[in-house]
Amino acid sequence: MAKRPIKVIQFGEGNFLRAFVDWMIQKMNDEGDYNGGIAVVQPLENGLIQMLADQDYTYTHYMRGIKNGQAVSEHYKNNSIETAINPYKDFDEYLQLAHIDTARVIVSNTTEAGITFDESDTMDKGADVTFPAKLTRLLLERYKAYDGATDKGFIILPCELIDKNADYLRKYVLQYIDLWNLDAGFMTWVEQSNTFCNTLVDRIVPGYPRERIEEIWEELGYKDNLVVESEQFNLWVIEGDKKIREEFPANQDGCNAIFVDDVTPYKMRKVRILNGAHTTLVPVAYLYGARTVRESVEDPILNEFLTKAIYEEIIPTLSLSSEELETFAKEVIERFKNPFIKHYLMSISLNSMSKYKTRVLPSVLAYLDKNKQLPERTVFALAAYIVFYRGAYNGEKIETKDNQDILDLYADLWKDFDGSKEAITRLVEGILAYESNWDGDLNTIPNMTKQVTDYVEAILNEGMEATIKAINEVK
Repeated sequence: MAKRPIKVIQFGEGNFLRAFVDWMIQKMNDEGDYNGGIAVVQPLENGLIQMLADQDYTYTHYMRGIKNGQAVSEHYKNNSIETAINPYKDFDEYLQLAHIDTARVIVSNTTEAGITFDESDTMDKGADVTFPAKLTRLLLERYKAYDGATDKGFIILPCELIDKNADYLRKYVLQYIDLWNLDAGFMTWVEQSNTFCNTLVDRIVPGYPRERIEEIWEELGYKDNLVVESEQFNLWVIEGDKKIREEFPANQDGCNAIFVDDVTPYKMRKVRILNGAHTTLVPVAYLYGARTVRESVEDPILNEFLTKAIYEEIIPTLSLSSEELETFAKEVIERFKNPFIKHYLMSISLNSMSKYKTRVLPSVLAYLDKNKQLPERTVFALAAYIVFYRGAYNGEKIETKDNQDILDLYADLWKDFDGSKEAITRLVEGILAYESNWDGDLNTIPNMTKQVTDYVEAILNEGMEATIKAINEVK
């Protein structure tokens, strides 16, 4: 097969990029006329590029999950990567990527910690600097190679899971230009000839299926050390206009890539509906007796609870159209039912107090502002967390995991609990007043203390199942 021209420079060779961005590029090549190859840059000193080279830059991708309402497992070979470079071994080879005329797009996934600035980084350190610093060196090489030509800039699509990821990446690149006293013409070229696009990515990628790899190799008829698994669902929201879409047509059939003026409403949709649903479900379902997300949503009582929380308390507080929000919510519930992924509630419960603050509390406050009363189910989830963080329920120990100050707070508030209504009220007031987590005192929210207290009392005295059933009847 003829090698494709390099059109994408990709910082990262891990599971997510190979099962998300590289999957889309493969479809763009196979089903469209993109005809673009990927040059992978290994972002850390140790990585997978030698394994990629050993397999001629080809690997197998399994997509397993709900597709058009059916559980589907399918796989294919991905050969969209053309080459891979370790800049720690050969920094000059890395800089030569800037000389590839066809290269137009840069993508990255260097983890949330990857987009950062370190004033100790210098130009003589080679690859031993932050990702934004390495990117600055590549951009400088490009600028020099083409004498600052305005049509030789890049479209830069960071996939790191931080808000305004491209804005921060651009900010740090400009800081490195200033730190290294690079010329003003280069800074102008970076700002005016390169497009930094904020993005939102969404696909569950469990990664290498270690537990069933022998079975997979037998099914494939060959040994592949880079098999990657993902769910069927995919979403890539890119802040970009028609020109960006024309140059990088990631909206092929089956690729759920959308180009928008502002990624913020879509990020809010994901955080409030997908992540918020997870966070709302965890303590309620666990105390009810479920242990996985799928088990939870397949239970009719828990399913009704979660569905009403999403459709009646979260969706009405968001700004996108009802059709978009309800379609996304339906997809979320389908994803939760994925028979191929065992998503344990306890694994989601890590740092639940901060998660509730960022994922659920905004919906609670927006609902209150809109309806002049608190929602039932999303507030009930907070009460369930208070019981959950006791560390035991119905004689079973619960291994809660959170920052030590949160664990200490709960231990202190629960230690002298005597079961009285007064003790429950003190307990709730103490949690709601912990400003280090909430950035304020939630006791000041009208009726919050009473509502949470009543819910905690109901869980302790009537049990979780009876309490959920009662809440499900509330209109």
